Amino acid sequence: MENKLKISIITPTFNSEKNISYCLDSIASQTYKNIEHIIIDGKSTDKTIEIVSKYPNNFAKIVCEKDKGIYDALNKGIKYASGDIIGFLHSDDIFKEASTIEVIVNTFLKSNAEVVYGDLEYIQDLTSDKVFRFWKSSPFKKEKLFHGWMPPHPTIFTKKEIYEGVGGFDPSFKIAGDYKFILQMFSNESLKSFYMPQVITQMKVGGKSNKSLSNIILKMKEDWLALDALHIRPYQKVYIIFLKNFSKISQLFIKN
Repeated sequence: MENKLKISIITPTFNSEKNISYCLDSIASQTYKNIEHIIIDGKSTDKTIEIVSKYPNNFAKIVCEKDKGIYDALNKGIKYASGDIIGFLHSDDIFKEASTIEVIVNTFLKSNAEVVYGDLEYIQDLTSDKVFRFWKSSPFKKEKLFHGWMPPHPTIFTKKEIYEGVGGFDPSFKIAGDYKFILQMFSNESLKSFYMPQVITQMKVGGKSNKSLSNIILKMKEDWLALDALHIRPYQKVYIIFLKNFSKISQLFIKN
């Protein structure tokens, strides 16, 4: 098909030598070729940049410098992005299919959406299709925000002007900055979103938010602050955070 839309994919890295090649292979294998790939590295001390620099791919930008955390890195990537659509593929993520970006572009063109998202699989290893957890999303309705709903952030593709309007991610957050951004974005009554009922991204098990008890507590504290975007009372926040975390249990009951 004619490459009508330019897609910017941002990959933040830090000491990612074990998995970065799988991420790069996934992007290089996409059937849609009008892709701008931006690497934002937090000054890795392993072979991450060495692997990236030798890779047979035309990177639009490689930035290697200290940052203030993952959301600062994502904001840098957004600043450098020149595409019509922005998406993220973290260093230990891969796209489900070689046609994933092409399908996403077609969806934007046909639906006239500003945001497109889908489903996410957590896998044990990037070399295996064994699914540990399946995050199936659903079409958006604003009332869902009050019941702990959010789409899986790694699957979200957004027109660049949406990031410009919201102001990017809050770099003061360490874990739940994506949730705050999603609440701010989807609270906009005029937002045009489209849910693709298919797996967009596969993510290696072992995310930062559930890595330790202290991280789980920090995530819940940040969830509480993020919910200020909905302008609700404290007891409603307790209800939403409970449902948000409880919903993850059902994602574990899957069939391989």
